[in-house]
Amino acid sequence: MDRTEKREFVASLAAVFAKTSMVIVTRNDGLTVADVTDLRRRVRAAGATHKVAKNRLASLALAGTQFEGIKPLLKGPTALSWADEPVAVAKVLVEFAKTNDKLVLLGGSLGAQTLDVNSIKALAELPSLDVLRAQLVGLISTPATRIAGVLQAPAGQLARVFGAYAKTGEAA
Repeated sequence: MDRTEKREFVASLAAVFAKTSMVIVTRNDGLTVADVTDLRRRVRAAGATHKVAKNRLASLALAGTQFEGIKPLLKGPTALSWADEPVAVAKVLVEFAKTNDKLVLLGGSLGAQTLDVNSIKALAELPSLDVLRAQLVGLISTPATRIAGVLQAPAGQLARVFGAYAKTGEAA
């Protein structure tokens, strides 16, 4: 890489850090090409990105962003993963790290909040954004259906009473 390519790379990485909400740092010592390809495929399917970057260039890109707290993690062979939805990328990386011991979670940052490995694992256990939305809609719609049922019950009972009274009047 020459200087202009390095500047462009730092600028593009800084633009990504300005837009995203979550960055996770991993160490990938000894991963095969097939493992990295599988990991990138899984991360991409979750709507995230996984990129190996030179630590010095990544540190330059982190300068002035909300993710400056992860600079100390950038030592050795590291990779950065980021996404707008924090739970998805955390789930994919934690699941992959369970099956492949050569991928080690180092930490990350959710906005300005620096996360350790345990925080990332806890974040991975949360339901996804779509599941949370569905649960919220269910919570909101349940009282409405109960209210409608309660309001309809007296009218239904009155209708049955009037119907029974009408039948007794016809029978007489």
